[in-house]
Amino acid sequence: MDFSKRVLIHTRDQEWQASPMPGVWRKPLAREEKEQGHATSIVKYDAGSSFSEHDHPRGEEIFVLEGTFSDQTGDYGKGQYFRNPKGFRHAPFSKEGCVILVKLHQFQAEDKAHVLIDTQNTQWQQGQGKLKVMPLHTHLTESTALVFWPAGSTFQSHTHFGGEEIFVIRGELLDEFGRYPAGTWLRNPHASWHNPYAMVDTIIWVKTGHL
Repeated sequence: MDFSKRVLIHTRDQEWQASPMPGVWRKPLAREEKEQGHATSIVKYDAGSSFSEHDHPRGEEIFVLEGTFSDQTGDYGKGQYFRNPKGFRHAPFSKEGCVILVKLHQFQAEDKAHVLIDTQNTQWQQGQGKLKVMPLHTHLTESTALVFWPAGSTFQSHTHFGGEEIFVIRGELLDEFGRYPAGTWLRNPHASWHNPYAMVDTIIWVKTGHL
């Protein structure tokens, strides 16, 4: 929870931890309190598991990494990105099982947008150089997107105003500080910098300007 420090977690090396509900497992990345407040986690639902109905006082942001996540509003398969604002209640479950990246209690007060994007069926936009970008959400200084790095692509050295958070979905991202294979979660603090590149086709989920 110290946003002034760089944090690197290889989530595929972490052990799953039990949640309060049977069949639902977590890999905590950032957590303010044990079962409430700011939290970023990888969450796994075993096939047939469910979670009791609950609300999200400061919103919920989810990206489905594997399988199908469901609640009373519908079924959300791999690649679905959605944001449920303050006041939304649901009782999630998964018939076939799923793995999700989830962020809780992190919406800005004025951010009340409900967002749903099927990234598997959304066109990429041209980014800088060879990069392709898929915008997911923007509010004030905060911006969330998917970025596709073709093999051999680079990005100029840059400074992170308001910080940067990355989850590597596919491939491997590199910079002068290390290598970040699929499953890596990286949080760079405000005013940090790096010069990233990719040697293989790589897709990352990235959020900036929120720290």
